[in-house]
Amino acid sequence: MLTHHTLIATELKVAEQQVTATINLLDEGATVPFISRYRKEATGSLDEVQVAAIRDRMLQLRDLDKRREAILKSMTELGKLTPELEKLINEAETISRLEDIYLPYKPKRKTRASVAKEKGLEPLALQIFDQQNFDLEAIAEGFIDSEKGVNSLDEALAGARDIIAELISENAEARTKMRKYFQEKSVFKTEVIKGKEEEGIKYKDYFEWTEPVKTAASHRVLAMRRGEKELILRMDALPPADDAIALLENQFILGNNAASKQVQQALEDGYKRLLEPAMETELRVLTKQKADEEAIRVFAENARQLLLAAPMGQKNVLAIDPGFRTGCKVVCLDKQGQLLENTAIYPHTGQGNVKNAEATIQTLCKKYDVEAIAIGNGTAGRETEAFVRGLNLPNITIVMVNESGASIYSASDVAREEFPTQDITVRGAVSIGRRLMDPLAELVKIDPKSIGVGQYQHDVDQNKLQASLDDTVISAVNAVGVELNTASKQILAYVSGLGPTLAQNIVDYRNTHGAFKNRESLKKVPRLGDKAYEQAAGFLRIRNAENVLDTSGVHPERYNVVDKMAKDLGTTVSVLMKDPELQKKIKPQQYITSEIGLPTLNDILKELAKPGRDPREQFEAFSFTDGVNEITDLRIGMKLPGIVTNITNFGAFVDIGVHQDGLVHTSQLANKFVANPNDIVKVHQKVEVTVMEVDAARKRISLSMKTENSPKAKEQGKKGAEKPKQDFKPNHQKQNFKPKQEQKNADGDLQEKLAKLKGMFK
Repeated sequence: MLTHHTLIATELKVAEQQVTATINLLDEGATVPFISRYRKEATGSLDEVQVAAIRDRMLQLRDLDKRREAILKSMTELGKLTPELEKLINEAETISRLEDIYLPYKPKRKTRASVAKEKGLEPLALQIFDQQNFDLEAIAEGFIDSEKGVNSLDEALAGARDIIAELISENAEARTKMRKYFQEKSVFKTEVIKGKEEEGIKYKDYFEWTEPVKTAASHRVLAMRRGEKELILRMDALPPADDAIALLENQFILGNNAASKQVQQALEDGYKRLLEPAMETELRVLTKQKADEEAIRVFAENARQLLLAAPMGQKNVLAIDPGFRTGCKVVCLDKQGQLLENTAIYPHTGQGNVKNAEATIQTLCKKYDVEAIAIGNGTAGRETEAFVRGLNLPNITIVMVNESGASIYSASDVAREEFPTQDITVRGAVSIGRRLMDPLAELVKIDPKSIGVGQYQHDVDQNKLQASLDDTVISAVNAVGVELNTASKQILAYVSGLGPTLAQNIVDYRNTHGAFKNRESLKKVPRLGDKAYEQAAGFLRIRNAENVLDTSGVHPERYNVVDKMAKDLGTTVSVLMKDPELQKKIKPQQYITSEIGLPTLNDILKELAKPGRDPREQFEAFSFTDGVNEITDLRIGMKLPGIVTNITNFGAFVDIGVHQDGLVHTSQLANKFVANPNDIVKVHQKVEVTVMEVDAARKRISLSMKTENSPKAKEQGKKGAEKPKQDFKPNHQKQNFKPKQEQKNADGDLQEKLAKLKGMFK
């Protein structure tokens, strides 16, 4: 039997020593970012994905070991553990295999078979199961005993069949065969529950649907399960029963006599009553797990892209949370994101109010030397943007900001702690402004499930989703690095080795003793010991620090190497970090030791060239097409700029500024086959799309990113190229972004099907 380390190495196609080193580091308390960044020599330069995969697989195997120990203990206590069974249990490589071995001995509630055994029918059942030639009726009559509840020949045979049915259904080999058969041959079949047609119209695609389980896409699996949960759909996941029974017959029918006929009856009963339901349940669990994993992967990737969106940086920002009847909440923030002033304007409720709003914005921009205006993209967002742009404010960048989750933040404990005297509208506007300055620093304050990306995120395993999103946020935060003297406790909590308690202690220490002057002084923070310091220090930055290396990603444990490099060149570290020509003279091979190899030395050289470099892209201002504010303004063939808001397995959703995202199906993402939409687009990416179809009644927009579109779209595009309508009808309902996201998910399957049908008839 392979050791866990060998098994993981084989599965992940890495060397066993890499796995061993990684697991040792993890067991010592090292985090995934720290291991992948600062322990490359030990792990052979494994990246974060590989380190996390080793961690997760090792946890699975250790859980398997715990279950193995529990089963061995139970079998021993039951007096059922034989050397052969112990060997089988120790060699089992999966939970399902372990449970199959244990099932016949597992204490269970009363069953038909256990009742028959209590009546003394087990010897009869075993003799029949052996299928030798004997006088069945004569033998069976010997088990008739009214005192035990066996009153006739039929009752004796029926009880024996119940025992045989359970023996077959609990046979480990049979279950292994059935499990494989179900996974290979089962078909999802859904139908609408009578009378639920109108209520479940969003599941119309599944009112009469069949699809092989093996090839079912994760989003369709989750959609079917949601329809079933909402009592709209009835769903089965079964293979052809006749073939399944034939497989069992090949294993258990040993002859063609009276006993064999009894076994045949028991087999068919055992399959339908016991084995089929058990295997379908397992299959549904397995397909749910796979669908969850895929949905969580998509969600995590989208969240990472959103977290790592380009920051505008430290600017004086005026932020607006738009609204029609209730007005627009306006806040002014300084370059550190601190609230300076707040007010409300009403540019959409009458001429007098428009003039007051114009004067207010102009006054605030002048008073606070505003460099950028952030406008939330919710209800009245485009109208508010048009109003602000109409002011022709000089040297001020105007940007629409995705406000998904801002309402969640504004009502949170975090927001109340930051702004105890302000109402939720002010807090929401502050969040919008800060997102423009630094999306990562602001979004870490919100539950990742609420930031507006993902695919059926409310249907998947919430613990696994949370673990994956925590990994994603930790990875993003540590990839960027954190400014120690200005970071909030929320973002500090995600730094390698810290967590909420130490993050709060750092903030408290900073508030009491002033700004940190060097990384070394972190050790004075209460409860921040050597291990936490080792894990965190390299990811924390100190602007204008006493030691220039404290501004970089060089870990303090390697400062002596940089000092030696500078000394060998006859200069100081400060000069070295500012002189690219001097850096070119460094020969990293000269500094290789038993602890430091080329991977770490090359990382150090990169840091010297760009200390504390931010891996995020440069910020670029974006604006939607003027005059296209509502879905009714769209015309087929229009080419419009947009921003990718969400990516699923069936395509990408793009905000084109009309309060309803459009879908670019995978077939329309590029002029080639696209297996994974993430290969083509990223969340928050700026794209150009062509309008292909518009269904204003159902709020559905089909878009294309292909460089060439159909003749029909081109022809209609000529008609649609006229100047867009300028008038609009205000919607007085505040848009709720969470249901909007769920609508995207529910609509995705139908749009996918329509796109496929279109492709077939091209």
